[in-house]
Amino acid sequence: MAITPGLEQGFVQVAEEAAIAAAHTMGLGDREYSDQVAVEAMRKALDSLPINGRIVIGEGERDKAPMLWVGEEVGGRVGDESAASIDIAVDPLEGTNLCATGDPGAIAVFAASERDGLLFAPDIYMDKLVVGPAARGRIDIDAPVAENLRAIADAFEREIEDLTVVVLERERHARLIADIREAGARIRLIGDGDLSAGIAAAVRGTGVHAVFGTGGAPEGVITAAAMRCLGGEIQARLTPLNPEQEERVAELGIEDVDRVYSTDELASGDDIVFAASGVTDGQLLRGVRFFGGGCRTSTLFMSLRDRVIRFVDTIRRDDVATQVRFP
Repeated sequence: MAITPGLEQGFVQVAEEAAIAAAHTMGLGDREYSDQVAVEAMRKALDSLPINGRIVIGEGERDKAPMLWVGEEVGGRVGDESAASIDIAVDPLEGTNLCATGDPGAIAVFAASERDGLLFAPDIYMDKLVVGPAARGRIDIDAPVAENLRAIADAFEREIEDLTVVVLERERHARLIADIREAGARIRLIGDGDLSAGIAAAVRGTGVHAVFGTGGAPEGVITAAAMRCLGGEIQARLTPLNPEQEERVAELGIEDVDRVYSTDELASGDDIVFAASGVTDGQLLRGVRFFGGGCRTSTLFMSLRDRVIRFVDTIRRDDVATQVRFP
């Protein structure tokens, strides 16, 4: 059964609840606790929805995550085939370190599609190249870095020196960073959050033109869901970095580890929805703002089928006597 339009507000609330819970822990320095409360809040919100849901990207495939683990059934109508039967990809708190330290860019993310509309990606690394609509169809993950940067610059009708590329600050990216600098593009190094960076690359006005580098494969699938809605593009390849990850790929029967996945292969659904709420302030979304008697959230909601992109500003009043102030 397709995702019904009436579920839109419920999906927004799923992301908001996780963001609010995590925001209460901002700056406490306990990344595990921040993630825990976000997971619990998102799971509770999912169970309030009239859906027959299944987690395909979640809190891990093999660990002992207490909830939102891959394969878990969620929703208020589990097993009811007359309800919306959907596959769900979540990252209740992308940027756990960012939240724990109070740094910008932490978000809570929810994506869904009809059944089998999102690729089950093993919890390993993935090499990714992400661009927005302007450069869609012009990139090649197998091409040299300078060649891709030239293609992206041409798409924006500017010089390579005018581009800003986001890269996770990791030792494994030393060669990549050197190649980007040699080509002349500017680099924004980030500690966490390549998913939010990918979204930013597909939205004009953020100052981000592309995301290069290796990050989590599950995040790559969620990024692909966002790209389907935004008209951007991600190319990706599974990149096991150690024997344990190589073993996991073999267990799943993936024979061609050199295969390049397109946006449509990572997120093939026709009925994809995506919601992300800011936890801490970022380029795209403001973080949760608390005031006496309530809070205010900033959420990006997208629907592929309906071709809508909404920025949702929500004020929650715990005390009906609270006077709300608008900027």
